[in-house]
Amino acid sequence: MTRIDFYILPDSAVEQRLTFACRLAQKALQAGSNTYIAVNSAGEAAALDKRLWEFRPESFLPHDCEGEPALQSPIAIGFGDDCGDHHDLLINLKATIPEYFSRFERLAEVVCQDEGVLTQTREHYGFYRHRGYPIKSHDLRKT
Repeated sequence: MTRIDFYILPDSAVEQRLTFACRLAQKALQAGSNTYIAVNSAGEAAALDKRLWEFRPESFLPHDCEGEPALQSPIAIGFGDDCGDHHDLLINLKATIPEYFSRFERLAEVVCQDEGVLTQTREHYGFYRHRGYPIKSHDLRKT
């Protein structure tokens, strides 16, 4: 069964979700896991693609972006209905829950203090809880 983690950020800036997603993807890469980052649109995918290049000047996170030729990188960004062969970690930045979420070992929902994001992720939390998924919250506002 997919393990669900909610990461609650202190910031209200939606861009902080992208930075945190990069950090999670980097940790997963270091642990030998592959990561699929689900976003809402091609524009959001392009913004995350850019953030993965710039996120840490001293490191590179190999990744593919939907709509580009796939290189089979351990990190992929997508906005469609197909997550390819990824199954380790899903980072969901979408307004909805992807239909394919249950094929992943772990799912991370990144929450910032933006009202729209709070509303969406609260709905996601209720969906997972109602279906009996194990959920863990990481409140980063307290650190």
